[in-house]
Amino acid sequence: MDEYHLKQMRTEAKAIFRESLRSVNPYGAVKNFVRVKNGRLILGKEGQEQKEFDLKQFDRISLVGGGKATAPMAKAMEALLGDRIHTGMINVKYGFTDELNVTQTVEASHPLPDENGAKGTETIMNFLAKATDKDLIISLISGGGSALLCQPAQGISLAEKQAVTGMLLDCGASIDEINTVRKHLSAAKGGQMARAAFPATVINLMLSDVVGDKMDVIASGPFVPDPSTFKDAFGVLRKYDLKDVPESIVRRLEDGSQGLISDTPKAGDPVFLYVSNIIVGSNMLALEAAQKKAREFGYNTLILSSLIEGETRDVARVHCAILREICRTGRPMAEPACIISGGETTVTIRGKGLGGRNQEFCLVSAIEIAELPDKMVVLSGGTDGNDGPTDAAGAVVDPHTVERGRSAGLWAIDYLNNNDAYHFFEKTEDLLMTGPTNTNVMDVRLLLIR
Repeated sequence: MDEYHLKQMRTEAKAIFRESLRSVNPYGAVKNFVRVKNGRLILGKEGQEQKEFDLKQFDRISLVGGGKATAPMAKAMEALLGDRIHTGMINVKYGFTDELNVTQTVEASHPLPDENGAKGTETIMNFLAKATDKDLIISLISGGGSALLCQPAQGISLAEKQAVTGMLLDCGASIDEINTVRKHLSAAKGGQMARAAFPATVINLMLSDVVGDKMDVIASGPFVPDPSTFKDAFGVLRKYDLKDVPESIVRRLEDGSQGLISDTPKAGDPVFLYVSNIIVGSNMLALEAAQKKAREFGYNTLILSSLIEGETRDVARVHCAILREICRTGRPMAEPACIISGGETTVTIRGKGLGGRNQEFCLVSAIEIAELPDKMVVLSGGTDGNDGPTDAAGAVVDPHTVERGRSAGLWAIDYLNNNDAYHFFEKTEDLLMTGPTNTNVMDVRLLLIR
């Protein structure tokens, strides 16, 4: 294939990714699931089971929430409810803001929490504690909410919570495991916001960033029953044999495991009687939009899965094995083909470089396809626009990527061993840059071959 056609495939991959982002725009996602008609708030898509609330029965309507996508979600609710909204308070990642009329926005840090996030969460919790049965609380939750709604539990400092969060991120713990620990070090997560808001009516709208759309895991489930326990949280620390965990955290998890501290509220707890939890956007929605766009470009398509987890390097090698199989046998589909997958992998940090799971996926893929025919492109991108602690969403690679690096004096395997995909792709000009997308439904991976 000549250089022009490979460049065209890279352009198509980026267009397919952009379409997946458009489909999970938080503003549109809320508008698709929520509407107001004749003084009633209606939840649910047309033709699906719906729930209605008579707005006249409430003295006050308020917005609360946290996450990377929360600002445009709040904008959608302001457009729907207008001056019916009494007040609003949300925590968002730095730069992930929007123009809001009523809702107060607190910018805070992600993935490691900071003081802004803790103070903003405390303000929200104090407000919820004053709610009555005449209040309607509309909660807006998206990916990143766990770090942004970060008020520590009593007796734990923010610095101590930050330290443990960093350890869990570095050791390769899954998002479920990280959130199990976070819930039990938090004043707000694991259903504790529902506990604070009771007996108010709560509508909790969530944009899912977790594999399988498990509601208790999305932002650590502030309004959702928590199936995990103090014993589970303590087990995560043991599993990864974490060293230098602050004594206050070890003591809290030990005391909780022994029943000396009340656990997070579980299913059947009365605090959830008036809570409605609804997912308005998910990874599968993004994958389906990518599939539709790929078909417009003439590709045969297959959505592999939206549930992919595991070590990034292993997942990348399996994906590249599929490309080799298509080249060799035409299975699982004939060329031109677009294989689509989602979910969220993990990276075990071994080096001191810069990158994220999507860039690492692409660096492994670039090495794996370097000797294959020059008719394929691999893209992996985080739908939030930030892959790890970088300004890139991910990367786009092809069979010439490794050689481009070598020509610049860069050896791909050395950068992989140092977890430094960002600086490799910065030189090869393969970074996928979107800027903040104000959404977050995990990752989208594309394998194109024609």
